[in-house]
Amino acid sequence: MSRVSAVLCLAVLVALGGCGYVETSQDSYRNPKVDPDAAAAQQGSIFGGGGLDLLGGGKKTDQTGSGIGVNSFLWRASLDTLAFMPLASADPFGGVIITDWYSPPETPDERFKINIFILDRQLRSDGVRAAVFHQHLAAGGAWADAPVEPATQTDLENAILTRARQLRINTAAK
Repeated sequence: MSRVSAVLCLAVLVALGGCGYVETSQDSYRNPKVDPDAAAAQQGSIFGGGGLDLLGGGKKTDQTGSGIGVNSFLWRASLDTLAFMPLASADPFGGVIITDWYSPPETPDERFKINIFILDRQLRSDGVRAAVFHQHLAAGGAWADAPVEPATQTDLENAILTRARQLRINTAAK
């Protein structure tokens, strides 16, 4: 068998291995009780329960018990901690939360914006990073960037971690 034929056969096998039955009824998309992960697990594969593993990566399983791509406790704790601020964007699969600008009622001439990055699927102290932005209203009516104390970001990360630990303890107690 020539080299080109071998590569072509391998490509066909990989393409066929990725094929499977996909349910497209509208009820499966609208019913929140349908679990797409459980439905996929029941379908099986022609290569066995684990599928075809060409590159040795293996299947990754979610150890947090959630369907999101990051640690569910850190995600929920981040949302709880930032609940007072308006959200501009929240991506549970990428682990990014971006708030809109927020001006505290007692100081309307300054505003804050926070970006949270959840970096791990495990509940660890280095699994969350915060970026805090601060602006003051200048004399001309334009917003000007102002420095943020490094302790502010650390305090925010610690508040999120504390809340995540509380959520985990509450879940384990039930």
